[in-house]
Formats: sequence, structure tokens, C-alpha cells
Amino acid sequence: MAFEPPPRLVRALGETPRDAATDDWLHRLPELAQEAVARWELTVERVQVPGGRSSLVVLVRTREGTPAVLKLVPPRSRPDSERAALAHWGGLGAARLLDDVAEAAGDGALLVERLQRDVSVRSLPEAKSMLEAAGTLRRLWVPPPASHRFETVAERTGRQAEAMRSCADPDVAPLVAAALAAREELLASVPEGAEALLHGTFRQSKVLAAERVPWLAVGPDPVVGECAFDLARLVRDRVEDLIASPSGAAVARRRVKRLAEALEVDQERLRGWTLFRAVESGVRAQRVGRPQDAELLLEFAGWL
Repeated sequence: MAFEPPPRLVRALGETPRDAATDDWLHRLPELAQEAVARWELTVERVQVPGGRSSLVVLVRTREGTPAVLKLVPPRSRPDSERAALAHWGGLGAARLLDDVAEAAGDGALLVERLQRDVSVRSLPEAKSMLEAAGTLRRLWVPPPASHRFETVAERTGRQAEAMRSCADPDVAPLVAAALAAREELLASVPEGAEALLHGTFRQSKVLAAERVPWLAVGPDPVVGECAFDLARLVRDRVEDLIASPSGAAVARRRVKRLAEALEVDQERLRGWTLFRAVESGVRAQRVGRPQDAELLLEFAGWL
């Protein structure tokens, strides 16, 4: 079976400056997929299309006939970090890692529990979807393993802040300044004992229906830090609906309050991280040529 990279993946990888490792991985992707299938003695059913923006997803069955997902992740998306997080969670709140090797083989391949990829909590009414997503997120917030090598919130947002400072749009400059100031204040006042292993890119579409429990998370880009950082991405879920609503600004502010109360995080810290993450995503969308996404995100950020 041919394992050609889905167009969505190719487009997403092309939105940011390509490095030699990514180019090599993309060129070798069909070969890497074949090698992973042979290594785990998998039976291929089909490639998931349109698939994700950061990996090739193949629906497979293990040698025992168990439905599974083979993911091939480019080096810049930190597959070893995803593997380590899934192993640490051990199936609690997230899809279970099925491969039996301690380290990746260098090809970015992961074998994980198959969930119902076409059924996410976004299929539920908004209030119910937020409740289920928040409950899933709470289960993921566990202490990181000793001597972990995960990126920290300070490190990740430091890289993002550098990119934000290069934004030359004068209309966006006040929001960028506010977001950067919020980050500095938040990092200078992290509550004692607040460090947890976070999903890193959590949103409703990352929570899929499962067999052994109703909902499980997929696709982490794990990071270690305070929980408010993780929750901040969920605040802006369905941002297009919020922007289209005449009461969108009020709804967004109420969402910050309700999620902070439901997951017992400080409301102002959640608001600050929500502002930073929305502005960062908006500036990045603007930079890679997605003006509509940028407009939505930056308008949302302005409400905070």
C-alpha cells in the first residue's frame, strides 16, 4: 500500500520554514511507514484522510488483530516527547501507547490505541462538550516523571515570544505588548507546587470517543508547567462561533470564569494565559498567510 503524505500535512509543514530534517522525513515518509508496519507486523486498513496537520495517521490492526493507529511524526513535532507523555499517562485520560519499546526508532513512529476519530466532544452541545473536555483535561494533569526532559512553559513561550516581537503590524502591536507583559507577569509569579505534565495543545477536537471510557485525549505536544496554561487553549474553542455571536465577548469572559472555577485554577492567571496564547496563535496565523484565522484570534484576544 502506498503511504503518500496527505495534502493537508504537506500544506501544514509548508506554513513554517522547512529544515533539512523535515524535508528528509517528508521525502522518506512512504519508506518509514512501510518499515514501521513491518517492525510491528501490522495489517494496514487505510490512511486517515484528510488526517492531521502534524503527522501521517494510518489505521491498522496489530498482529493480534487489535485495532490501532500508526502515527508518523516529523522530528520538529517532538515524537519522543509525545511518546514519553503517553507512556507516563498510561492510558489515563489519553489514548494508550501500544508499542513495546522504550525509545522511538528514530522515524517518529508511534503505535497507539485506536479511538473513534470521527467522533470528538465537539459533536456534543457546547455546554456538555466543555464539561467532558474539562473532565478529560483534569485527568491528564499529573506530576511529571522525575528527571523529565519535557519542554517547560517558560521555554516554549520564550520561543513564541521571540517570534511575536518580530510582528511588524502596527494595528496588532498593542495586543502583542499586552500579551508579552502578561507572560512576564505570569512567569514571575507561578504558584508553588503548580508544576504538572500538560497536554500542551488541548482543545475539543483532541478529545475522541473511546471504547474503554467515553472520552480520551490524543495528539499531545506535552509541556510542563501550571495548569492554567493548558486550559487557556480550551477557552477559545469554537472561536468562530463566539465571533459570530453578538454576545461573544461576554460569553468568552464567562467561559474564563466558569472553566477556572470548574478546574480550580486562578481566574486571572487563566485570563492572562488565554490572552497570550490567542495573540501568539493570531500572530503566527498572520505570519504564515492565514488572515481569516488571524483576524478571528486577534479579535477574540481583544475581548480579554
